[in-house]
Amino acid sequence: MDERVLDKLKILAESAKYDVSCASSGTSRSHKKGQIGSAEGWGICHSFAEDGRCISLLKIMLTNNCIYDCAYCINRRSNDLPRATLSVTELVNLTIEFYRRNYIEGLFLSSGVVRNPDYTMERLVKVVKDLRQVYRFNGYIHLKSIPGASQELVNEAGLYSDRMSVNIEIPNEQSLQLLAPEKDFQSVFTPMRYIQQGMLQSAEERKKYRHAPRFVPAGQSTQMIVGATPENDYQIMMVAESLYRKFDLKRVYYSAFVSVNEDKDLPALPGGPPLLREHRLYQADWLLRYYHFQADELLSESRPNFNEQLDPKCDWAIRHLGQFPVEVQNASYDMLLRIPGVGPKSAKRIVQTRRYAHLDFDILKKLGVVLKRAHYFITCNGRMMYRIPIEESYITKCLTEDNHKDNWKVVHQNERYEQLSLF
Repeated sequence: MDERVLDKLKILAESAKYDVSCASSGTSRSHKKGQIGSAEGWGICHSFAEDGRCISLLKIMLTNNCIYDCAYCINRRSNDLPRATLSVTELVNLTIEFYRRNYIEGLFLSSGVVRNPDYTMERLVKVVKDLRQVYRFNGYIHLKSIPGASQELVNEAGLYSDRMSVNIEIPNEQSLQLLAPEKDFQSVFTPMRYIQQGMLQSAEERKKYRHAPRFVPAGQSTQMIVGATPENDYQIMMVAESLYRKFDLKRVYYSAFVSVNEDKDLPALPGGPPLLREHRLYQADWLLRYYHFQADELLSESRPNFNEQLDPKCDWAIRHLGQFPVEVQNASYDMLLRIPGVGPKSAKRIVQTRRYAHLDFDILKKLGVVLKRAHYFITCNGRMMYRIPIEESYITKCLTEDNHKDNWKVVHQNERYEQLSLF
């Protein structure tokens, strides 16, 4: 590899590491004759697998030069740091060579904004277009859309990308104006709408024409920084819920604020990045997407933040003990989902199994129910697993003790904030 390109790669891979919205799921494009690469599920590693595997995407920026001076960004205009820019040809060749050597399974591509949004977006589109059309690359591509880019460029990018994303970054426009005065929500929401419209149009066309081109088959996502501004968890979850509803987002990512700049408008974090808070937001986000919860059920203006000692579902259940214990033998599917320790899979198994068998706690364990949490909130045939008081203080104490070890792991999982390197 050319030394000059290698130096650029080191700089730009380092500059890209703070963007966390790089999971590579949601698409299943298989290998085809005459093409290289595959985006099938088994060909792509997620960002962080349960067994600790690193992501297999080439996560890189086209350039870390930027016309904006966002207070929270390492690549802000006023920072004195090494700058680099890859040409379209250099980036395409890097991707292909890394894939052929089995270093990567796909590409996560973002960029600082140079000249103007359209100029930058045009170069990003050229990269993914060349990969698909010139090199017949069939692997996974996640492309960051540039806020403020034109509809024509966003539409073209969507034809060659598996997933696209536009980062909202700050959950409140007033706070965004304070930390990034050159940006606004409209420049973020507009390309989000373009992507949504393209996905809907593609779905309609594929109903009529089997081989109509797919548009962003893995959907779109966004990212919010947690802890850089004073917004509480309730405000963040309301924004996330609104984004899911209005733009059909596949995923909202939450990034604990990492202090990389010294700025009077940024908060001091003596305890380090708020990782446990980030963890609770992800858990709550899961409840929104898969457990039929609403944001205003989990939090309220009078109680705006999650209990960091309890996961949001347990916290909700303790605050609604009047609905418990639930008899699993006849509870509805929606009610089963609200029981701590019961997930969508185990809830479906319970509904199926009780049609032909009386449930007991041994069966529930085999069905995947986490009884360590669930036994406080359920009965089987009118009986609880243990004789315990249905009291908020007692259950809170027990669950807090159970969660202490898990919370410690979350807080200390990133003692050093770094990503694996290619070098």
